[in-house]
Amino acid sequence: MKALLSKAPGGPETLTLEDVDDPVAGPGQVVVAVKACSINFPDVLIIEDKYQFKPPRPFAPGSEISGTIDSIGEGVTGWSVGDRVLAMTGHGGLSEKVVLDAARLFRLPEGRSFAEGASLVLTYGTTIHALLDRGHLKAGQTLLVLGAAGGVGLAAIELGKAYGARVVAAVSSEEKAEAARAAGADETIVYPRGPFDKEQSKALAEQFKAAVGRNGADVIYDPVGGDYAEPALRSIGWEGRYLVVGFPAGIPKLPLNLTLLKSCDVCGVFWGAFAARDPQANAAHIETLFRLWEQGRIGPRVSETFAFADGGKAIAKMAARGAIGKLVVTVGE
Repeated sequence: MKALLSKAPGGPETLTLEDVDDPVAGPGQVVVAVKACSINFPDVLIIEDKYQFKPPRPFAPGSEISGTIDSIGEGVTGWSVGDRVLAMTGHGGLSEKVVLDAARLFRLPEGRSFAEGASLVLTYGTTIHALLDRGHLKAGQTLLVLGAAGGVGLAAIELGKAYGARVVAAVSSEEKAEAARAAGADETIVYPRGPFDKEQSKALAEQFKAAVGRNGADVIYDPVGGDYAEPALRSIGWEGRYLVVGFPAGIPKLPLNLTLLKSCDVCGVFWGAFAARDPQANAAHIETLFRLWEQGRIGPRVSETFAFADGGKAIAKMAARGAIGKLVVTVGE
C-alpha cells in the first residue's frame, strides 16, 4: 500500500508518497481501507516534532479518517468486512490502510459521505468537551469564538447555538465572517492580522467588548492564541471561562491581574487526554454529537478536498491559516 510519510522533521514539503507494508489486524483489531482523511492543526505540528506526541519515524500524519473495514482480527464482534466507519487514529491516517482497535470505531451513518465522516469527531469532540465540561456553557449566555471559521470554530458556533447561547464569531476576513454567519453566529467581528502593538491590542479589546456587550463574554473559545488572547480576555465577563484550545498564532502570555479583576477562569482543553482518562464521558459526548448530526443541528463543512498525493498541500494550507471549515484528503476511491 502507499502512505504519505514524514521521514525527518520539517514542513509539508518534506512528505513523500511511498510504498509500505500492508498492516495486519491482530486480536481485537480491524484494518480499515481509508477513503478520506481530514487535516487538523496537530498535523502541522507533528511533522515538525512540535506536537506533544512524537511517533517514531517514518510515520504518516493524519489523525481522523473514514473508510471501510478491509479485514477483521480474532475476537472482533459487531463488525463486518465492508462496513463504513470513522475513527480517530492518532496518526497514520494519510495511508491507504490503517490498523485500529475495534473499540475505536464509529459507524458512518447512511447518507453521509466519507469526507463528512472524516471531519466530525476531532473538531466537535474537542468542542463539546470544551463548552460543556470546561466552559459550563448555559442557555442565554454569551460565547465569543476566535478563529470562528476554522473546523473547531464552526463547531463551536453550531454547538453554542444548539445549547442556547448567543454566539459572537471573530474571524480574519469577510469571507470567513460569511461562513460564521451561515453556521449560525449572531454577530461577527473581522479582526486584523497580528502581531499587534499596544494601541492595536487595546483597539481590538474594545472591538471585542463592543460585540459581546456590557456584561462581557461568559465563555471565550480560543483556538488561535497569539496576540489575540489578551484582547479577548479583556472582554470576559464576571466569573467567565476562557478556554485555551490551540496556538496557531503563537503561545500567548496573559496578564494574570485580569483574572483577579474579573474573577474569571483560564481553562485548558486537552480533549485527547480527557477521552483517554474518561472514555465513558467521551462516549456520551460522541453519542450526543451523532444525535445532533442526525437532527441537522450540526454538520461538518468540508470546504476543499485534495488528492492523496497533494496531502502536503492541505497541511500547508492549514499551517497558513487559510482553511474555512475542514480540509479533506481523498485517499481511496
